[in-house]
Amino acid sequence: MSGHGHGHGHGQGCGCAGEHEPAERGLEYGLYQRIDLEKVQCLNESRDGDGKLVFKPWDQRKERDKFVESDADEELLFNIPFTGSVKLKGIIISGEDDDSHPAEIRLYKNIPQMSFDDAGREPEQAFRLNKDPTAEVEYPTKIARFSNVQHLSIHISKNFGAENTRVYYIGLRGEYTEAHRHEVTICNYEAAANPADHKVESIIPQTNFIS
Repeated sequence: MSGHGHGHGHGQGCGCAGEHEPAERGLEYGLYQRIDLEKVQCLNESRDGDGKLVFKPWDQRKERDKFVESDADEELLFNIPFTGSVKLKGIIISGEDDDSHPAEIRLYKNIPQMSFDDAGREPEQAFRLNKDPTAEVEYPTKIARFSNVQHLSIHISKNFGAENTRVYYIGLRGEYTEAHRHEVTICNYEAAANPADHKVESIIPQTNFIS
């Protein structure tokens, strides 16, 4: 599927980045705070640890001092674990304004430790990208496919023709839900309570049994 993103010809209220950029957009792109950065993996990065550097605050999205560059070829694969559950709504990827900019990405969910061998499987969604050095083009996801995401993998499968790929910023927009530890307790309580309710209802007409 081709992701056209948001251009500049739209009117007010389209959610584009522009002169009237709303503060809410920065908040919506706050999912970087929900990434377990210590456990982020980037395969085929030219320098260990650089893949983590492209996940940064909205107001740093245009900065050029931190980036990741591919090593052996143009491909990069990010494994991104979250600290809870995410409903992913959109993604922005920014690179250099040349042929090293990513040209195509493939998104996968809940495949921890994904490798390039796994990238042959069908992605949840794929996008053809525009060159976006100023981090303004958003690619909206099919939200129904990206609810309850604990782990996101982003496969950059090709760029615009350079030997290596360079990425400055990856922004993720969506909603976050903390991981709950007490669900089992609640389920047990409800399971125990429901039969008791039915039992009381069934014997109410027989008043001699509840005197």
